[in-house]
Amino acid sequence: VCPMPAGRPSLYTPELLEAATAYVNDGWMDNGDAYPQISSLATYLKITRETVREWSVSGEKPEFSAIVEQLMQIQETTLFNQGVRGNFNPSITKLALTKHGYTDKSENTIQGGENPLTIQTPWQVLGVKGS
Repeated sequence: VCPMPAGRPSLYTPELLEAATAYVNDGWMDNGDAYPQISSLATYLKITRETVREWSVSGEKPEFSAIVEQLMQIQETTLFNQGVRGNFNPSITKLALTKHGYTDKSENTIQGGENPLTIQTPWQVLGVKGS
């Protein structure tokens, strides 16, 4: 029999994974969230945002990482679809989508005289997927 390590028992349990899955599946809507969020998941699980981030990137908890990745995919899709439909505030939607790699740019060209001035900032909506 191996002795238990000293310290508090881990908060990472099968029950916590089940609750995290429930939040991502539909719990975020039942919770009153407009879209799934890391901070709301943390509150739902009674852990900190930092713990969610640590567990999702550590490589030691692949099941939890997959749940957080699913949350981020649902978040992106919900933000984009609800933003396009006009159901979400455009400024907040634009800001939130930057966390998913979206950006916008615009292009203006001013010409005149001997030294024309060109300002190039092309406008695009770009979706960038991580590896």
